[in-house]
Amino acid sequence: MTGYAVVDVETTGITPAGRHRVVEIAVVHLDESGASTTEWTTLINPHRDLGAGHIHRIRARDVRNAPEFQHVAGELADLLTGRVVVAHNLAFDTRFLVAEYARMSIDVPLATTTGLCTMAMARRYLPAGHQRSLAGCCRVAGVPLTDAHSALSDARAAAGLLRHYLALAPDPRPWSDLLRTCATFDWPSLPRTVFTPVTRSSADEPEKHFLDRIVERLPVDAGEAGVEPYLAVLDRALLDRHLSATESDELVDTARYLGLSREIVATAHRRYLAALADAAWEDGTVTSDEADDLRGVAGMLGLAPGAVKDELRRAEAVRSAVGTVPSTAPAASRWALQPGDQVVFTGASRRSRDEWHALAAAAGLVPKEGVTKKTRVVVAADPDSLSGKARTARDRGIPVITEDAFEKFVDDMG
Repeated sequence: MTGYAVVDVETTGITPAGRHRVVEIAVVHLDESGASTTEWTTLINPHRDLGAGHIHRIRARDVRNAPEFQHVAGELADLLTGRVVVAHNLAFDTRFLVAEYARMSIDVPLATTTGLCTMAMARRYLPAGHQRSLAGCCRVAGVPLTDAHSALSDARAAAGLLRHYLALAPDPRPWSDLLRTCATFDWPSLPRTVFTPVTRSSADEPEKHFLDRIVERLPVDAGEAGVEPYLAVLDRALLDRHLSATESDELVDTARYLGLSREIVATAHRRYLAALADAAWEDGTVTSDEADDLRGVAGMLGLAPGAVKDELRRAEAVRSAVGTVPSTAPAASRWALQPGDQVVFTGASRRSRDEWHALAAAAGLVPKEGVTKKTRVVVAADPDSLSGKARTARDRGIPVITEDAFEKFVDDMG
């Protein structure tokens, strides 16, 4: 069927030559009259840092369960076959799509000479002095753009611009030959992979608490045998007092591997909170910061609101009775950076990499570019980062912490 395939991609950077990848793609089909017929979109897992998140607003946790480009390549090819490919800044979108297919050793018939660019067409069909951006063109043409830098929203907006141009263009259209030419292009026949599209709407849905993903009852109760390994994983996850989606998945996988039921895990969480309460009372007083810390941990672990008050009361009673409390504090409550520790930074950040390195060096830490066995911690702008550094750190059991946590650890060093 002839017509138009209006595409938009969101990417990790501005050029695929720098190993940047597609992280979201959308296609809107229009027939030759400009009527919309089909829409398709999905997030893409690029297995690397997502880059300028302040622009595309996509988080690593959003794409961790999304399909890879190779999984959607067949369906995408079907969506583009026989149609004129349209985009706002066509060169950008086609360059990334060609690069993604090239990584699969596949050539596809995508080029600026065989598509339509709504940005370039604006010179003919919009008043002089219009802005080149999608938002600027849409404003002049009266086309709605509701969620800029979302692939589907941008594709819909570019489709609206094309519809505007169709209404202004003479008949036959100056690009009528292009419609016939694209209908004859020989697109490669690719296998269709079964995948579940992950969209922004589905990614924004609240996730179940990780405790709810652990089996309620197991056929054979695992007892307490596996609790210590589980608590070790929990301790590392809570080092920065942030439980990322990746860490939640790791806790669920650990509980399943060890055969721990939800009841046993909940008991382990209460035991962990009790140890923190003991540590808070160790010096004879509990500060408001320490109480807030316990409340934050209790919330992350799905414990009842009254659990913190109960555990602090218990720890106080123990200290009053025997003059001390057991030294059972989790490692996370004692963890600290020391001068000489090696630290690695990853991901687009609110500070420049040079600024982070200077901050680390001023505290006596040793900033490094790569993760090694000597790396003490990796600091990530996004704690669910898919960067190679973050993946290597997780594989080696090295903590991946937030920037806020790193700044607190540096302050504590002073």
